[in-house]
Amino acid sequence: MKIVILDGHTLNPGDLSWDALAALGECEVHERTPPGETVPRCAGAEIVLTNKVVLDRERLQRLPDLRYIGVTATGYNIVDARAARERGVVVTNVPDYATPAVVQTVFAHLLELTHHVGHHAQTVRDGRWSESPDFAYWDYPLVELKGLVMGIVGLGRIGTAVAEVARAFGMTVLACTEPPQPPREGVEFVELARLFRESDVVSLHCPLTPET
Repeated sequence: MKIVILDGHTLNPGDLSWDALAALGECEVHERTPPGETVPRCAGAEIVLTNKVVLDRERLQRLPDLRYIGVTATGYNIVDARAARERGVVVTNVPDYATPAVVQTVFAHLLELTHHVGHHAQTVRDGRWSESPDFAYWDYPLVELKGLVMGIVGLGRIGTAVAEVARAFGMTVLACTEPPQPPREGVEFVELARLFRESDVVSLHCPLTPET
């Protein structure tokens, strides 16, 4: 059985072993794969692992031996799922991958916007605080998250986790998601137009589809 990993650098930072996969069959690891090399490298493979290398209908049609595609990410829009299903190729993803890290990133950006941490850190290093006539040093007004409205578009795993942290900060949470969900404590479901109209902050957590 031939196993091909198309963008191994996304899976292995260099301190992990591929032995477990190699024990299953002939294993080829490519650190990165240009679009023109996808089909030649996957030729004869039954299993392909990809993170961002695209496997569209045209490429899938040229890989008759393929039986399984493992997308090593949350979103699987890089694979033509319909074309794979028509050919009986199983496609899986990693739904819980990096959810806490994404949530942290959301609030890291938000807190940078409200506190300008990077700017103040640099100006402190430049001596601006020590030159300030006041004990408290701010170049920008302080904006508190408590009492602000967080609008979340897409209340899946990541959106739900963002809502939990927003509530912990004392924010009001509005959400718009498809398909509609049953009522949830601490979250008010609204139409998209109202969400944009009333939110102080909008966080997008929807899959990449023609509709979005």
